[in-house]
Amino acid sequence: MRINNDLILPDTHPSLRTKCVDIELPINNEDKELLLSMLEYVHDSHDPELKEKYNLRGAVGLAAPQIGVHKKMIAICISYEDDEDLTLALVNPKVISHSQQPAYLASGESCLSVADDVAGYVPRFARITIKGFDLLLNKEITMRLSGYEAIVIQHEIDHLSGILYYDHINKNDPYANIENAVVIE
Repeated sequence: MRINNDLILPDTHPSLRTKCVDIELPINNEDKELLLSMLEYVHDSHDPELKEKYNLRGAVGLAAPQIGVHKKMIAICISYEDDEDLTLALVNPKVISHSQQPAYLASGESCLSVADDVAGYVPRFARITIKGFDLLLNKEITMRLSGYEAIVIQHEIDHLSGILYYDHINKNDPYANIENAVVIE
């Protein structure tokens, strides 16, 4: 199954506010195929020709509830000009520890499910340690992440709990100073 923009649910859909359930390991073939399709979407969305051909929007991550599946699965593909891409297909990911120091993207966050970006700073943890089953490595992993990568993972893991990025934005002052925060340009 190829996922495209027509299958991405809008933030008004109840699926995006539903808490997801853990997936029993070993992962079954149906869930494997779905997670690989999610990863294919994210990966292919970086290629202008494939974006147009398959009706994709540029993305670095996709969570299962965004396509109406209430299982703990996320796909991440962050491309770097001078370095190897960060590509993850995670089952049951969770943050197991984090820094006290906050961080946020100076430009704010966006989401495939949110048609009109909501402006403001989204406070996240500057450094996190995550644990989950990596489908690509076919094993349980623990990873330490910081900066942009940590923010992307937290954004996707939030989806598994029915949380959208704009839930974190200060409603009274979207650009309020976040004390001691690492600002990621």
